[in-house]
Amino acid sequence: MEQRVSLVTLGVADLHRSESFYRALGWEPHPSSIPGEVLFYQAGGIVVGLWSRAALAADSGVVDSGGWGGITLAHNVASTAEADDILAAAQAAGATIGKPAASADWGGYSGVFIDPDGHAWEVAVNPGWTLGADGSTRLR
Repeated sequence: MEQRVSLVTLGVADLHRSESFYRALGWEPHPSSIPGEVLFYQAGGIVVGLWSRAALAADSGVVDSGGWGGITLAHNVASTAEADDILAAAQAAGATIGKPAASADWGGYSGVFIDPDGHAWEVAVNPGWTLGADGSTRLR
């Protein structure tokens, strides 16, 4: 697995409140956002997303008992085989698979591993985003 982060998704209690907060900081959601469901922001070479904290926990296979930080890190790759290889390598290194890799309802493919400290990492193929040769992720 290359040393990079593609997407940081922040779990939020109230998406509208969070959108207002980030707008106040000068952040504008990308047009690919789904108002009321998920917001995406181009943040340099990575993407920052805002999504329901409960939905994020459920999607990542994490139990949110209050101690979980409400964040999932993502590592985007170009193929399902690469995603599968990374998940297998993470598991071999001691990670727990929070969500086995599978086709996703948003049109891509993803799985989640949880590192030994409890941090959830999604490994994803997202056909709607551009993945640069340097690993940078761009919203279309």
